[in-house]
Amino acid sequence: MDTGVLLVEQDIRDLARGTAFLGSGGGGDPHAVVLQLLDILQKSGQIRLINMADLPHDALVAPCGWMGAPTVGEEKLPNGREPVAGLRMLEHLKGRKVDALIASEIGGSNGLAAMVLAAAEGLPVVDGDGMGRAFPEAQMVTYNIYGLSPNPVVFSDSNGNCLAMEAVNAAEGERIGRQIAVMMGGACHVFDFAASGYEIKQYAVRGTVSLAVNIGRAIREAKASQRDPFEALFSCLRSTGYYNHAGILFDGRIVDLQRNTVGGFSIGSLTIEAFGDSGETVKVEFQNENLKAYKGGQLLATVPDIISVLDRETADTITTEKLKYGQRVKLVGTSVPPILRTPEALAILGPLAFGFPEIYCPIEQLNNWI
Repeated sequence: MDTGVLLVEQDIRDLARGTAFLGSGGGGDPHAVVLQLLDILQKSGQIRLINMADLPHDALVAPCGWMGAPTVGEEKLPNGREPVAGLRMLEHLKGRKVDALIASEIGGSNGLAAMVLAAAEGLPVVDGDGMGRAFPEAQMVTYNIYGLSPNPVVFSDSNGNCLAMEAVNAAEGERIGRQIAVMMGGACHVFDFAASGYEIKQYAVRGTVSLAVNIGRAIREAKASQRDPFEALFSCLRSTGYYNHAGILFDGRIVDLQRNTVGGFSIGSLTIEAFGDSGETVKVEFQNENLKAYKGGQLLATVPDIISVLDRETADTITTEKLKYGQRVKLVGTSVPPILRTPEALAILGPLAFGFPEIYCPIEQLNNWI
């Protein structure tokens, strides 16, 4: 596997801005991971990004990321040894070396998790992921939706503890794994759904690392040339095959914020009030990720479509753990790939999976973007 491009420092910074947006508010703020990644790159590492089409069918590919509440990650930074310990245990259990890494989810700091390990271990990273965004629960990946086994699931923490589990299914792996994450200090590193190159090519969401880099680059270059960063963002998204329905759902100031860490999740809601005297408000509910936005009784967007809160001046994404009362924001929505909109996918990651009564309706239909 000698194909691909090497990511440089600017790519990493652009990637972080893009993964923050694709995270739909979740996946963790990528700032600390960027610093960790750049430090590794400066010392000895490099990151090779390979197209999914170039992945050999018999390669062993390992999805990886972090499990836990993003609010915990704000105060407890990784020491870098967690994913290496997990990788060694996974390779021991598989009886062979891992050939490539892939992000479990492309959203937030988790969109960069595979990069950190790749730079440290000299492994390539596949251009894709298992969610096409971020979701709060481990079973909400395309690998599970389309039938891959999560086993073995390998957890590791900052104290050097490493634990492998054979789960009866992905949902049970999430339920038990969430408790393990709590016992490991509120967050831990996880390998699951290790699969062949052929299987990854069948079931992963393609091209999302490149997409995140392009999103970050579009916003950065627009700001540097004093163009509207939101228009640059939408232009970038509309040039893609399936994130092409995008726009501003609401513009205003955060006037209410409820947020609690419960069972390893950040759960809550925020209310945005429009500027002026209209009195219009939008409420967003989140579980790590923003899940549903509605104005009065009108639904504006819901999972699996992406709902992101952006600073209305800089177009930088504000993840759920960074939300504050009084922030001036624009609420932005984006469509997701068809692989996340099938009946099989919606049964696992649609509104009903989160206990919402709404039936999923594509964001472009809800907002007359077609």
